[in-house]
Parts: sequence; structure tokens; C-alpha cells
Amino acid sequence: MPAGGGRGGLPQGSHLCWLLCAEGWGKEGAGGSVSTSNLPCWLVEEFVVAEECAPCSNFQAKTTPECGSTGYVEKITCSSSKRNEFKSCRSALMEQHLFWKFEGAIVGVALVFACLVIVRQRQLDRKALEKVRKQIESI
Repeated sequence: MPAGGGRGGLPQGSHLCWLLCAEGWGKEGAGGSVSTSNLPCWLVEEFVVAEECAPCSNFQAKTTPECGSTGYVEKITCSSSKRNEFKSCRSALMEQHLFWKFEGAIVGVALVFACLVIVRQRQLDRKALEKVRKQIESI
């Protein structure tokens, strides 16, 4: 799959951003040339996914820095340089679990605030009844 062409790549404008950011940090001498050799190849060129997104093995988790952020990695092959690299990715299963955790948290927060509304409404009802009772007693 080419970079920027779908799920695995960056949007087309992001390549320019990465290059400009690299130029800002990587200026060398008066020429200001940018070295893209220290950047992953998938940031600066088209790539094809060789192996789909999969969980990192114990060995990969210890040796591959790309496994650190998500725990999932895909193997890619860059088109121009023919380099094979690993790229961190997000699996559909992980996204589904995160979605349901988020939904559960939202429902929990909604229940807490619903209970607070009920408690507050009862307090206001008691105050209103007390006020009416005092008005009736004063007659």
C-alpha cells in the first residue's frame, strides 16, 4: 500500500511537514541541507505493507522500539530504497477495546451525574415543600 494512500500511510501533506520539521532541527552548516537518512523510509517515500499489523512477540517488544507505543507492528517495504522496516500500527481489535472502554467510562460518568441530579432535585423538592408548609401555617 503506498504512503498516504490509505490506512497505513500519512496524508500527502504530512510528508512535507516531516521534511520541514527535519530541516528545522537538522540544519548542517551554512548550506542548510537536510539529511533524510536518519528518518524512517516510510516518512519520505512510498511503501508497501509486507506483513499486516500484528501483536509484537516478547522478543520484538524488547528489541524493536516501534513496539513500544502500541504493542503492534507491521513490516513495510519502501519502494525506492527497497528497505524493510517495522512501523508501529494500531490494530482493529485494540481500537475496539479502547472504544468500549471509552463508552463504559462515558456511561459511568453519565450515571454519576444522573444520581447527582436526582439527589439535588429531591433537596429542592424538600425545600419547596417546607416553604409551602410554612406559608400554609402562617395563614
